[in-house]
Order: sequence, then C-alpha cells, then structure tokens
Amino acid sequence: MAALPQHIESIHPSLWKGNQLARAYGKTIDTGYAALSAELPGGGWPIGALVELLVQQPGIGEMRLLKPALVAVSRRSVALLQAPHVPNSLAFAYLGLPLDKLMLLRARKTADALWCAERVLNARSCGALLFWQQHIRSEALRRLHLAAQATETLLILIRPLAAAQDSSPATLRLGVRPADGGIVVDVIKRRGPTRTDPLSIHLQPTPILLSPHGRVRRHLLAPAFAGDLPSEMVISD
Repeated sequence: MAALPQHIESIHPSLWKGNQLARAYGKTIDTGYAALSAELPGGGWPIGALVELLVQQPGIGEMRLLKPALVAVSRRSVALLQAPHVPNSLAFAYLGLPLDKLMLLRARKTADALWCAERVLNARSCGALLFWQQHIRSEALRRLHLAAQATETLLILIRPLAAAQDSSPATLRLGVRPADGGIVVDVIKRRGPTRTDPLSIHLQPTPILLSPHGRVRRHLLAPAFAGDLPSEMVISD
C-alpha cells in the first residue's frame, strides 16, 4: 500500500487540514479589506458558491462591505433581488457602481423569488446576485448552492443574524453587526479553523452623509431615486 503524501491536502484541491484555511477551490474576488481577506480561503469572496451575510438589520453597512467586489464584477449586471428598501441611485453612484448595470428584481411570493434567483444564476449573465430573504428552507438553500456552482456569479444571500443558528450548505457565512466607524464581522462558517474573535472593519461613509446638508438633500431627492434605476422587474404568478 502506498504511503500517504506528506501534504495530504495535495491529494485534491477541496481537501485541507482542520487547523488551516482551505486553499482556493475555484475563483475568488478580493474583499478590498485586508483583515477580512486574510481570514477567507483563497483571500476573498468565493465565486460560484453560496455566501451568506447574516445582518443584525438591513442597511448597517453591508453594501459598503461588498462595494469592492461589486465594482470588480460590474462589467456584467448586478442583480438586486428582494431589496428591503428602494435602492438609492445616488448612493450607488458614490459606490462606483454604474446604474446601467443594476437590475432590480421583486417578487410577491417567496417561491417566486427563489425561482427568480435560480433563473438569474442559470442565465449566467450577472456578475453578482444579491438576494435578501427573511425565511428560507434548507432544501431551497441547497438548490441555490448547486445552481451557483455552475456559474461564475458572486451569490450573496442576506439573511437576519438570528439565522446563524440554522444549518446551511453555504461555503461561507459571516455575521455582520454595526459598530462605531464601521461594522463587526463574525466568521460563522468557513473552510478552515473556527475563528472566535470578531473582526472590526472600518467603512468609509458616503460623501452625502458627511455633508451638513445631507439630511435635507436626501429628503428632497428621495422621490427620484427609484426612477433613476434603469431596469426593474416584478415577478409574480
């Protein structure tokens, strides 16, 4: 019987030792935050896999966290499915995301939203799919994970932080909580050793928030934000 190789992880790219981060199995995109990238297998967000961001509440900085990756894939469309608020076109412009690459999708039923997510992945035309969902069954998670594996799409499922206790086939799961000057990220699941210490990530506020007139300006411009998005589709039965 042949002896096992000295480096057992060399048998197959998907193997890794429990005390080390997995090597990149497929493509990754740099997060743009060195401290976070250093904690992720392959040094970035995995492409063609299910990634979960479990947020304390929507709008605490998850879009600014994803900004570098979304800009990197914006050669193709970026789909926003079931966004909890009307997307702010001015804020997206500050993030560096071309408005003609944004696609806003809404569904009246959870089943329709899941169907839409699978169709977006199967089309392989989007660089990223951001999907907000409060409740999702385990079999639906598996379907999304399998559908993503046949693509080169960054699939981010944004769920409540309470879902961290649920099992999931996601390759990567991160908890996101607000903090002074940015966010705190908890690594809930990754291919590698458990990390118990949270990561503090500084997020640069958008220029409109730094302006003393920003609150008034946002109020005056708010009605036009939805109309500024070039592509919107409502999915229903």
